[in-house]
Amino acid sequence: MLWYVAVFALGELVFGASMFLILRHNLYDLVDDGLESQIEDLKNFLVAQQKDATPAKLREEMAAIYDHEHAGDFLEVHDQSGELIYRSSFLQTHELTFSQPDQVNRPLLRTRRINGEHFRFAFEKLNVDGRVYTLEMGAPADDAFETLQLFRSYLLIFALLLLLVSAGVGYWMSRRALAPVDALVRTARDISGTNLNRRLQTLNTGDELQRLTDTLNEMLERIESAFQKITQFTADASHELRTPVSLIRTEAEVALRRSRTESEYKESLLQILQEAERTTLLIEQLLELARADSGRGSLVMQSVDLPEILRSVVSSWQQVAAARNLQFSTDIYKLDVSVMGEPTLLRRLADILLDNAFKYTPSPGSVRLALEVREETAVITVRDSGMGIAQEEQEKIFERFYRVDKARSRGEGGVGLGLAIAEWIVLQHRGAISVESQPGEGATFRVELPLIVVDVQSPLLSQ
Repeated sequence: MLWYVAVFALGELVFGASMFLILRHNLYDLVDDGLESQIEDLKNFLVAQQKDATPAKLREEMAAIYDHEHAGDFLEVHDQSGELIYRSSFLQTHELTFSQPDQVNRPLLRTRRINGEHFRFAFEKLNVDGRVYTLEMGAPADDAFETLQLFRSYLLIFALLLLLVSAGVGYWMSRRALAPVDALVRTARDISGTNLNRRLQTLNTGDELQRLTDTLNEMLERIESAFQKITQFTADASHELRTPVSLIRTEAEVALRRSRTESEYKESLLQILQEAERTTLLIEQLLELARADSGRGSLVMQSVDLPEILRSVVSSWQQVAAARNLQFSTDIYKLDVSVMGEPTLLRRLADILLDNAFKYTPSPGSVRLALEVREETAVITVRDSGMGIAQEEQEKIFERFYRVDKARSRGEGGVGLGLAIAEWIVLQHRGAISVESQPGEGATFRVELPLIVVDVQSPLLSQ
């Protein structure tokens, strides 16, 4: 507000000063025009005089004419030798220091104040038939000065009033315009972790404040969503960790209640070890997701032979298929299919998809791993003949701790983090993951990764 008043006052000052100078210039021009007219009359008078007229004769002629005319009230004339030809009674009465005749080299205009009155004086040399006269001629300028004083007084009064009025109106308008900001600030201060569902007041002003409010509300929605995910993630993680810890504690307490045989102790320790291994796996998955969420998961991308990566995981899953009486087939092209990626994560991706397929495919069933090329995309397909996924659950399976078959035990169904990690891996490789399934007809997971096209004529790789 102070800056606004200062800028407005500066604008008024520049405007007022400009108007004052323009008015003064125009008023002085009016007075000066009258002086020029009187000088022209004097010149005509001197032209009409005889060329051999003496200074005394000129003095007599000028006194006879200008002593009775208004034009001679403020007149003084000298000849080329500096001798006084004529001086009005007013100038004789008031001792004034005028310019000496030999100092007047060009026409001059001066403003003088005599006895409280203002005058404009013209100093000029006139060349009349080879004779040079120096004259000083004045004219009253009180009307012009009174007009200027009145204009300056009115200008100051109205400028001050206008400044006060504009400051008051500007203050009111700024308060009115910024009132929504105060409301936004009060609402924002009241929002905390316990009421993230609150939103700022929606404005319909169509200006920057509305865009700011809409942006802040969108940000609050993202924060609320992230906060809910963190809260749910923490609750689910606590629940999943509490279960194995409780089992380990219960097994240990039961084993210590009475003396047992070596085989019984061994069986108890084996169960404790199994729960500890599951807990370790869960903690590793949680840490992996935490690193992914924080953006600290540094990936070293390189050219990866995708068929070789898939072949490296097939052998271990063939043994699992034999143990579970499942048919496991592969269709991996032996062509050069290269992608930019991190080998360890791509192996982890394949393991997660195969693990998910084997867990939810009962015996006897089948699991198939295939790789194909579609235009500039490598497509990994994992198809099983298991229980299938309902349509309403297909969008949730990539959420953390979500399990389709909640009736399955922790040992069989896992904790629901695998597909969430798989989705993160795919996104880090600039790919896409999707699922197609019908209940009772199995599921097909499809991963699409961008290819590195190999130029046959060049050993270099171009993406």
